[in-house]
Amino acid sequence: MRDIVRPAIVSVALFTLGLGLAVPLAFTGAATTVMPYRAGGSLVAASGRVVGSELVGQNFADGRYFHPRPSITSEPDPDKPGSARDRPYNAAASGASNLGPTSASLLKTVTERVAEYGGQSVPADAATASGSGLDPHISPANAERQVVRVAAARGLSPERVMAVVRENIEGRELGLFGEPRVNVLGLNRALDNLR
Repeated sequence: MRDIVRPAIVSVALFTLGLGLAVPLAFTGAATTVMPYRAGGSLVAASGRVVGSELVGQNFADGRYFHPRPSITSEPDPDKPGSARDRPYNAAASGASNLGPTSASLLKTVTERVAEYGGQSVPADAATASGSGLDPHISPANAERQVVRVAAARGLSPERVMAVVRENIEGRELGLFGEPRVNVLGLNRALDNLR
């Protein structure tokens, strides 16, 4: 019996150390060496302090800023154990609402978001949350819909703000994959840095 159990235990220990510790540490070390910015979470700093990540959406509610896609993330409700409450842009609780296209709750939420834009036709990403609830990008069409509001709040011409939007449009990956998009944090930082 010992002849069977001992090799099994040694194998489990070696594979655990090798695949569970050595390989992940090697990949982390290689990533940190080759691309430290990305391996560190693509953190964005301003005046010596971290203000966000290029990879995680955050709440910009002030009229001076472009607003991100809606977020449906939540957090535990301290008043009701076992329940959750809304906490938009909570990076610790990324996830979708799991509401289907026939959901009355989803229809009500989307209708309210469209009403905030004057009830007209709006880009889909202005009224619907992403699968993670933390999408850092919006479509160029969504950004264009916000130009007048942002320009008025900043005392700038819509043409000047639109020029900043155009400068911050990211194209398709490798020219093929995905859709053109605008990183909200990058766009808002570009506006803050205008002279």
